[in-house]
Amino acid sequence: MPREIDEAWIDEAVDRYRRLDALRADFDRAVKAHVVSVHSPDDSVEVLVTAAGEITDVQIRGSLHHRNATELAREVQAVVTIAADAARWAREKLHGEIFGGFRSLEEPQ
Repeated sequence: MPREIDEAWIDEAVDRYRRLDALRADFDRAVKAHVVSVHSPDDSVEVLVTAAGEITDVQIRGSLHHRNATELAREVQAVVTIAADAARWAREKLHGEIFGGFRSLEEPQ
């Protein structure tokens, strides 16, 4: 017995795939463009990081003449860790904003 093809279901599936593909492209663009600024605990190092996790700028504030290299390394390491957390937070926020209205297949229409 041949199976019937539900054309409306196929059309809806293709439309959902196209919409999801467009949302993924929007998300990819958004995570590359969204920049978060974070600072080390002592505020001596500032890092700009995209939601994709790319560090785009690092600024050292104040003089390095009286700064111990170990202390500076500790601050840089701390701010890089903070930047990774900030990027993850920004990605999750953007994901919710972009995909939040996209209904799952289990949800009734």
